[in-house]
Amino acid sequence: MTTATRDLAGLVARVAEFAPGLRVETGPGATGPYAYDASNYRVPPRAVVFPRSAEDVVAVVRACREAGVPVTARGGGTSMAGNAVGAGVVLDFSRYMNRILDIDPVARTARVEAGVVLDALRSATALHGLDFGPDPSSHSRCTLGGMIGNDACGNRSVRDGRTSGHVVALEIVTADGVRAVADHRGLHPVDSADAGVVARLESGLKRLVEENLAPIRTELGRLPRQVSGYQLQHLLPENGFDLARALVGTEGSCAVVTAATVRLVATAQASTLLTLGYEDVVAAAEDVPEILRFAPSAVEGMDEAIVATMRARRGPDSVTGLPEGRAWLYVELEGDDQAEVNARAAELLEALNVQGRLTGGRVVGSPAERRSLWRVREDGAGLAARLVDGGESWPGWEDAAVAPEDLAAYLLGFRKLLASYQLTGVLYGHFGAGCVHVRIDFDMVTDAGRTVMRQFLAEAAALVVEHGGSLSGEHGDGRARSELLEVMYSRRMIAAFAAFKRVFDPDGLLNPGVIVDPAPLDADLALRELPLVDTTFGFPHDEDGFAGAVRRCVGVGRCRSDARGVMCPSYRATGEENDSTRGRARMLQEMVRGETVTDGWRSAEVRDALDLCLSCKACSSDCPVGVDMATYKAEFLHQHYKGRLRPRSHYSLGWLPRTSALAGYAARPVNALLRGPLGKLLARLGGVTTKRRIPAFASRRALRKALRAAQPSEPAQAILFVDSFTRAFRPRIAGAAGRVLADAGIPCTPQDGLCCGLTWVSTGQLDTARGVMTRTVTALDNGDTRPIIVAEPSCAAALKRDMPELLGTEAARRVADRVHTFTGALTELADEGWTPPPLPENVVLQTHCHEYATFKGRRPADLLRRLGVRTVDEAEGCCGLAGNFGFEAQHYDTSIAVAHLALTPRLDHLDGRPVIADGFSCATQIDHLTGDQDTHALHLAELLDPAADQPGETT
Repeated sequence: MTTATRDLAGLVARVAEFAPGLRVETGPGATGPYAYDASNYRVPPRAVVFPRSAEDVVAVVRACREAGVPVTARGGGTSMAGNAVGAGVVLDFSRYMNRILDIDPVARTARVEAGVVLDALRSATALHGLDFGPDPSSHSRCTLGGMIGNDACGNRSVRDGRTSGHVVALEIVTADGVRAVADHRGLHPVDSADAGVVARLESGLKRLVEENLAPIRTELGRLPRQVSGYQLQHLLPENGFDLARALVGTEGSCAVVTAATVRLVATAQASTLLTLGYEDVVAAAEDVPEILRFAPSAVEGMDEAIVATMRARRGPDSVTGLPEGRAWLYVELEGDDQAEVNARAAELLEALNVQGRLTGGRVVGSPAERRSLWRVREDGAGLAARLVDGGESWPGWEDAAVAPEDLAAYLLGFRKLLASYQLTGVLYGHFGAGCVHVRIDFDMVTDAGRTVMRQFLAEAAALVVEHGGSLSGEHGDGRARSELLEVMYSRRMIAAFAAFKRVFDPDGLLNPGVIVDPAPLDADLALRELPLVDTTFGFPHDEDGFAGAVRRCVGVGRCRSDARGVMCPSYRATGEENDSTRGRARMLQEMVRGETVTDGWRSAEVRDALDLCLSCKACSSDCPVGVDMATYKAEFLHQHYKGRLRPRSHYSLGWLPRTSALAGYAARPVNALLRGPLGKLLARLGGVTTKRRIPAFASRRALRKALRAAQPSEPAQAILFVDSFTRAFRPRIAGAAGRVLADAGIPCTPQDGLCCGLTWVSTGQLDTARGVMTRTVTALDNGDTRPIIVAEPSCAAALKRDMPELLGTEAARRVADRVHTFTGALTELADEGWTPPPLPENVVLQTHCHEYATFKGRRPADLLRRLGVRTVDEAEGCCGLAGNFGFEAQHYDTSIAVAHLALTPRLDHLDGRPVIADGFSCATQIDHLTGDQDTHALHLAELLDPAADQPGETT
């Protein structure tokens, strides 16, 4: 045992002595993801602790103080400046300390623990007509503790300002393990026995302020977004010694915040959104002072690169409502009366037209368009990180702020600075507050590139100071900018910051290297040159292959959201960082680095991190940078088990297309066997759960009957690909699909006997998958250019995306280009005048995750509405079965937990509505969840079948 290992073991033992039962993780599989946040830095911690109470935090801080081990507090881990990584113990508040303790609608306050996610607080306060004002773009996963650490602002900071303006009191643990409350009157001990310690601390702070009145008054608080450094102006006599506000923005370097009482604001009764187009961001910035005269609640800007990336990643319809232009502003106006707000919007548009810079402007009336537009802006950091052309960009100078009236001049100078270094920056941000976010294509791999970055950042700091601005406007200084504070502040002010930290943390144990005694800004950078990794998938969209693919994750953490979109079902079910797309990507990055994870593809830690990934592919669409964890998992499983015995389910479920084809020849006796005691024994032997009924195999006779029914009576215009699931379990779908497509003017000839290879891909048997796919491509790439329509969405997705990426041939790409889902075919190929049979007014819909992720802009919900269904109640999320995943014995409970997130609540309140689910696994999960109820999931083809007397009565 090494000295470091002994020291760590001693620390863990001491923590356990102080707080029995406290969860402490020390292995690389648990600590690996915590080496990163959303910044450029990688700092592996020695341990990660998951406190459940303030007493737990006291125990950890005291044990770390005894051992001389640093402590870093962490919320959602979305810091872009490196504020949430540390080499000692990381405290993850988001896992358990995430309770809303009290909401007082009369006083308009809320008391929350540090790990409460902002959206959770906003949902709770909305019931009282209240909101928490600051709203960072990461609102769906950032925590109140993190917002307090950074003094976060957000999209509506023009109206609501910074977090510090909304904090009433902070409950803290000091560096020596004392609990206290900081408020507008100073500091108060929780335990009267600590009164002496607290009094000495408060006395030291007052003495510090008295000795530095002049620099505090002249250098701090000069502009609304001056977040850099410590906000000591709140301790001035004229400001009432407001220690709570002074501690906001200290980035966990002075005290550990465990809870906070925050002030709430009333929700606006009326609002409207304007989108304004410009030739460039400088022209947009020049209009900001005029816009501010109209008292907007938000003025947000972005350039064309972000919009282009969003459209490429999620389809052309993912961004609507923007006027012509190469840069845009969103302007939100709010008030108590909608007519007054509308009039103000019209007046603003007229005024801006007079200014002459607009290329276009419009009021966005549609709520759906508004949501779409705000999503583009909120995903800006991720979208800018990996652009449509494949280029990568990074933070580091992503948060500078100037007074709004100086923004245009600053941006003009900043763009010249970029050009002088031959760098490219993607700009977006809070233009109304003068705060600009930019991601820059720094080269942080080579020594020369790092030298350029350091020189650029020094000049950028001088430039923003020249314009009277701040290095940071809401993200904090962190590791990225703390070294540059001396460019912005006098030596006396820098010394005052150091003295402030010493009063609270004389031993420098709380988040060291941040603000005071900073680490060099180019120390601990995560990027480095890595060897190319030999893989079976080609990863054609990533210059460095697999290493470049997993590097897509930059830590913005959208996969930790629990609302909107489908990603990430396993994280939503477990709440564990390691079960998020980000956590898995970070583990794969650690594997490629080979430092903490040293056994490469054989790593048990990486295997375990990937275990609960459902391979739903939602991240490939919902993740702003396009992480495709399903493909990464398939590659890992292929390499991990190469030449080794695999899990039993990889054989029983991975080879299902072959075994099901054989079962079709004796379907009746096979089904009888599987439903008896021997069936349960076989399931156990195959690693399959016995809590589910194995779906009944269809006979060859039923298949032949369905294929005859699918034959068109006129020349075929397309091919109906009869996939393995349709062939084996529900051939009636092929017949119904053929009839519907013929009725819609797309007569098809059925193509049987081919397979997409999906089950081998999802279980990581890629050599077999390649062989299967090669045979399929050979059969389909025969000079025929007709569309290929696939009734099973997951098989369509495999043909569309997995096949060309795995085979890498022109033939595979030609076939992929012809592939359509059933929904896509009816959306794009149907006769213009086609009218389906009468449809129900209301349906429940479960869209297959692979269809959602791969076939963007061709959603079943949109088609159903266009065909006349009035209300489509869509279960937004994964069904939980996810192919082989939910059939595997060890995954059954997670599968059901995922289903309970969105699907089960709708099944519990069907009220006679039909349930539509094109995916075989989705339909199987629905049938399992509804049990003995008279409910059966319908394929869209069954709902639209012209031969059915009633929807779903397909024969």
